[in-house]
Amino acid sequence: MQTEIAETIYEKVKILPLDKQKEVLIFVEKKLFSAEKKDSRPIWEVARVISESVPLEEWEKLPSDGSVNHDHYLYGAPKKY
Repeated sequence: MQTEIAETIYEKVKILPLDKQKEVLIFVEKKLFSAEKKDSRPIWEVARVISESVPLEEWEKLPSDGSVNHDHYLYGAPKKY
């Protein structure tokens, strides 16, 4: 599937004038750079940054037994403890 898409893109781009081909190349390079930039941090870094933006009083509202009773909090199942 990816190869078919790449071939279709190639067929369409190769008939463009050189200046338009350069525009396409710049567009693709920007998209690749943007994707690399977004994925450059480990997930735990992203989670840390997000968690730091949550006020302490909001963290205190969360149940302390969430890992044990997650079915209760998510689906309404009876609590285990």
